[in-house]
Amino acid sequence: MGRKTGIVKSALVPLITLLCPVVVYGASLEPTTLKAWEEYLESANTRMDLRLSTGKSFLWVDEETDRLQRVRAGEIVVSPVGPQNPKRVPSGLIHDWVGAAFIPGATLPDVLQVVRNYDQYKDLYQPTVIESRVIDTSETKDRFSMVLIHKSTFLKTALDADYETRYVHVDDRRVYSISRATRIQEVDEYGTPAQRTLQQDEGRGIIWRLFSITRYAERDGGVYLELEAIGLSRDIPASLRFLVEPIVRRVSRASLATSLLQTEQAVRSSNELAGGKTESERSSKATRGLSVVHSYR
Repeated sequence: MGRKTGIVKSALVPLITLLCPVVVYGASLEPTTLKAWEEYLESANTRMDLRLSTGKSFLWVDEETDRLQRVRAGEIVVSPVGPQNPKRVPSGLIHDWVGAAFIPGATLPDVLQVVRNYDQYKDLYQPTVIESRVIDTSETKDRFSMVLIHKSTFLKTALDADYETRYVHVDDRRVYSISRATRIQEVDEYGTPAQRTLQQDEGRGIIWRLFSITRYAERDGGVYLELEAIGLSRDIPASLRFLVEPIVRRVSRASLATSLLQTEQAVRSSNELAGGKTESERSSKATRGLSVVHSYR
């Protein structure tokens, strides 16, 4: 994996690979599917609110001692949320994964400076992210856009989308953000003479909706980073579920782990360049980090 300076990560990028395009015919987002999605997001937001209550764990890693120890030791831990993942809803699937990493030596400003540099998303996520730009930023809310490319043997589809991220500073050591795609449009046959942009909620239903919650906590000599990534896609035909769903879960886990690793590397790279570390030292750390992601494939 190549490494660039000044790179950043997006909490929403992993979800582009959540659904394998096993069918090529179109699908439309049904009102019952959208209703189930909004209800699921209400429950996700409620879970986040509960983490702010007295006596509750702000971080997912703090819920299990073994999980915390593994992450503190440098492992990237990823897990499905809930007993069924993906969760089947009327005419759709909800994918919900949570992962955690620890970035030693980092501070909250170090991490936030990296993750809010949206113009650089395309540098970190090549070739998946082919375009990225800032739309508007403020102290607590950012808007940006990305074009994500999804290639397979059967099709070549891009997703052109706008996103909104809201940041909440709980205290001087804890921050969380909530991100939502406000517009997603499929670009069919991207890069060919037949390229065309479809209307929202039309197309193959690779990804209809995207949402994420990211938590940051500075302690223990570094920053804990947790990402819960949630996506809505079309359903998988019943005849293919036994074959496709294990692939979807494996790809989802690996994709989220990769995103967390790339964030860690980006923060390390930014800090080490500021500190004058050598290229060989940075490359050695990046190589060691890759073994963590490979363990999830």
